[in-house]
Amino acid sequence: MRTCEEPRPPNGQSPIALAAGQSEYGFAEKVVEGMFIVVNSITIKIHSKAFHASFELWQLQGYSVNPNWQQSDLRLTRITDPQRGEVLTFKELTWQTLRIEADATDNGDQDPVTTPLRLITNQGRIQISLKRRTKDCNVMASKLMFLLDDLLWVLTDSQLKAMMKYAESLSEAMEKSAQQRKSLAPDSVQITPPAPSTQQSWSQSFGVSPNASSIGQYFDKHDMKESSYHLLISRLDLHICDDSHTRESGALKHGMLGGAIQLTFRRMAFDYYPFHRAGDACKHWVRYSEAMETRGQWAKKLVSEFQSKIEKL
Repeated sequence: MRTCEEPRPPNGQSPIALAAGQSEYGFAEKVVEGMFIVVNSITIKIHSKAFHASFELWQLQGYSVNPNWQQSDLRLTRITDPQRGEVLTFKELTWQTLRIEADATDNGDQDPVTTPLRLITNQGRIQISLKRRTKDCNVMASKLMFLLDDLLWVLTDSQLKAMMKYAESLSEAMEKSAQQRKSLAPDSVQITPPAPSTQQSWSQSFGVSPNASSIGQYFDKHDMKESSYHLLISRLDLHICDDSHTRESGALKHGMLGGAIQLTFRRMAFDYYPFHRAGDACKHWVRYSEAMETRGQWAKKLVSEFQSKIEKL
């Protein structure tokens, strides 16, 4: 993989649907989604103008799950609402070991002497939720949860500085991609009429004729109002050590032998909602609390003041 200076145009319709000669969510999509994938090892290499990185996974498994993240009947791993013309699907990826390594490129703006950044984790999993239109299979919203157990990470101060530069080099490309998605995002979602095959699938799955109200309630319960990305680490032991061997002369001159700091985090979580509009409700957020109500009130006030200033100009 290689980072782009300018974001690419959208991919358009699903290649699975086009290869099957169809334009809507149908049998071909369901067959591909129902596959159970097992890969012994996989290596992903990423190249950027400032650094290159590699991700190595062992014993990777990918499969469909129900909304409660349990393996079950494949017909229960998707929720189709004919009234909205939308379908929800749920996936899970698990692995035994993950190894991440990043290093500066020769033509990057990093320091001449850098230490490669390495991270090795044990078991982990990724939970993926997708909301698509049945009309053209376009993804309308997604939810990605990256779950890790106990994690031990030893960093030198030079590695920590390099990591900050790596993140800075990616931020520009990510911002351009986010701006593109925001500009292409529709203001309102058009509801498409249900396809006959969709109603038949619900009848076969539950053995009864579909009830629009019950399906709608079940859909609302697991619906993604907007795209979001989440990281949850059960326990993180972070050790930051002084990289004294690269500055041996300076350390001896000042009579210092270096130092270290240890940080322990429990149930550390990061939630990112890249397309959330200022002043909109946050009740659908994963870790919503009443404290956000106060934040919502002054956020709406700031938005209204900004809009009034714009109208005057």
